[in-house]
Amino acid sequence: MLEYILRLALLLPLVGAMAWGSLWLWKRVQMGVPLVGGNAKPRAVEMVDVLPLGPGSKLAVVEFAGQRILVAVSRNGITRIADDAQGDFHVD
Repeated sequence: MLEYILRLALLLPLVGAMAWGSLWLWKRVQMGVPLVGGNAKPRAVEMVDVLPLGPGSKLAVVEFAGQRILVAVSRNGITRIADDAQGDFHVD
């Protein structure tokens, strides 16, 4: 019985840490955050913010050539909604 409790005390936190780590990694991958840091090459397009709306759809603000563009992303494609050059929106 003591052996069972010792195994449980050791393996339960390990399984919990693995579950938390995999959820953390999944969130970083879904948000488009690069996993490589430091001296990574700067990109021409950068994901500023993402708002999930439901299964398979989200709103995203991307920065390209100094402009921020609001796009809708769904399973059917990507649609530009607005950009800050038109004065349609601003980011606080």
